[in-house]
Amino acid sequence: MEKEIIIDGLRLNYEECGNPDGRPIIIMHGWGCDHTTVASIRDIVKEKMHVFNIDLPGHGKSDEPTSIWGVDDFTRLVERFIKDLEIINPVLLGHSFGGRITLLLSSRNPIRQAVLVDAAGIKPRRSLKYHVKVYSYKAVKHALPALFGKKLGTKMLDIYRGKAGSADYRNSTPVMRAVMSRCVNEDLKPVMPSIKASTLLIWGEEDTATPLSDAKTMENLIPDAGLVSFPGCGHYSFLDNPAGFRAVLREFLKSDLK
Repeated sequence: MEKEIIIDGLRLNYEECGNPDGRPIIIMHGWGCDHTTVASIRDIVKEKMHVFNIDLPGHGKSDEPTSIWGVDDFTRLVERFIKDLEIINPVLLGHSFGGRITLLLSSRNPIRQAVLVDAAGIKPRRSLKYHVKVYSYKAVKHALPALFGKKLGTKMLDIYRGKAGSADYRNSTPVMRAVMSRCVNEDLKPVMPSIKASTLLIWGEEDTATPLSDAKTMENLIPDAGLVSFPGCGHYSFLDNPAGFRAVLREFLKSDLK
């Protein structure tokens, strides 16, 4: 059942289902997705667990942030969600961008367990190609308004920015593009040693968005972490290998899925 809650004036849409007497689990999707993207994960646990599957702000039916949020802002909202709904000792599961929130929230709150699925949180190493793109954009940013005037130059810059960015970037609104840029440049390695909960990392070995090297770094920094990787799978390992993903997740959560 889809529901909504207002937190500090922002409407947050979420799906609540499963066993209301079971262990609560909060599922958070990746950037550019919504709660339906991770429906197959929900279906693995909903028979025994109490599922809260969130549309993160700016995604699905939830409102966009009214300012340029960072990871801490998203995390504070989920912390308020947990407090307002009186959710106690939940399992957290985050895919991709949802993994950022899972990492930060787990580092400063008591939780049952954490599951990171092809999770973001390591600031990417920048190639020479990336730096060339950045400097080219800065040059164009100054040149277009000077050559064509502020109004037309700004419009042309928006078109250039959309073509130069990633698919997630191009498909985002201007506010969410700025939010994405801010969050991508936040490095969560410093908070990882503070995570006390047992943590499972599930990864696709062919993931190019959040490479397997990120998972190995997280495994080394999080005190009680274990990594399972699937050959031939990409950034959506839970869709690329549903049977393997199901088996691994059920084993990790077996005490709550009996």
